[in-house]
Amino acid sequence: MFDTRTAPYAALLLRITLGLLFLAHAWLKIFVFTPAGTAQFFASLGLPPALAYVTMAWELIGAVALILGIWPRLAALALVPILAGAIATVHGPAGFWFTNPNGGWEYIAFWIVGLVTLALLGDGAFALRPTPIRPVAR
Repeated sequence: MFDTRTAPYAALLLRITLGLLFLAHAWLKIFVFTPAGTAQFFASLGLPPALAYVTMAWELIGAVALILGIWPRLAALALVPILAGAIATVHGPAGFWFTNPNGGWEYIAFWIVGLVTLALLGDGAFALRPTPIRPVAR
């Protein structure tokens, strides 16, 4: 059963929580690790250092879009590749458990599930610009 009275608020809560998580991770890369340090870390993984700047910008833009509700379904799906890349390069080789050295991939995978759930659930209450979705004919 789907409760149409509370579901928009559930999506709002999920949307804001996911946005705040991305905001925190962008903040960490910018103000703690610094952009140059983040670029060096990306280079140590064999990735182009410029990808670090793209990642930080993508996280910031995605976080703001989720929090404000600007095309949140699309923003949620657009953020999945960032996390998939984190699993492929850092967290996947560390194993499943997030408490492993270098953090495993369990938390990141759960985060991806949250993003996909939001994309399926909908924009939620108080979205500034809902994602244009055409209704499915039945």
